[in-house]
Amino acid sequence: MVGRDDALVRQGVAALSAKLRFRDALSAEEEEVLVAAATETCEVPPNKVMVRSGTLVETSTLLIDGVVARYKDLSNGERQIQELHVRGDFVDLHGFLLKRLDHNVGTVSHCRFALVPHRNLRQITEDHPHLARMLWFSTMLDAAIHRETILSVGRRAALARIAHLMCELALRLQVVGLSDGRCFRLPIKQSDLADATGLTAVHVNRMLRQLRDEGLLTFQRGEAAIHDWDGLARVAEFEPAYLHLERIAR
Repeated sequence: MVGRDDALVRQGVAALSAKLRFRDALSAEEEEVLVAAATETCEVPPNKVMVRSGTLVETSTLLIDGVVARYKDLSNGERQIQELHVRGDFVDLHGFLLKRLDHNVGTVSHCRFALVPHRNLRQITEDHPHLARMLWFSTMLDAAIHRETILSVGRRAALARIAHLMCELALRLQVVGLSDGRCFRLPIKQSDLADATGLTAVHVNRMLRQLRDEGLLTFQRGEAAIHDWDGLARVAEFEPAYLHLERIAR
């Protein structure tokens, strides 16, 4: 279904605004500019490619609901997820300047999106410089998350990789009102966790069982519950500074 559902657009922009306001002031006028910039909304089922690597893009995609993966894959079908996106994320905002992505963007769960044409983003950069800086900040935040993912896949032990990703998602979802910092819905499969952590699905299953047995975390049927935040963060060596969860004028 394609069209513009104003209520859905406002839901997505409210989540994006919450994420931005956590880091800096965002005026009601700037939020309305974001609402006006979206021209379409759509629903996409799980496991569909939204943006394919190398394709010319003329819109950027705001995730209203669901989970999206940004990933690269090999000819044998194996993939590495660089980031899992949640409500309020612009999943391909960098495409505004790059025009062609060097990776794929695809749905992990059922998703709803608002589409923002690049011509509207260009107008924002010309007429609303502070808002443009905040959108730029969001792409810098994605880059910081990518660097942490590289560290996890390259150097962290398997248990720490799972623990770190769960700590990160708990905080990111808390910012947009989808977590209390301990419990959250995460509609993904263990195979998706494997692709996000550079492990096999069998190994992920073993690590989740160990985290459960140690009283740190349970993840079942798309629901995550952190039972011991300090213990889980200790296993992960989780330091949230890379998420820039501080309010500073930008």
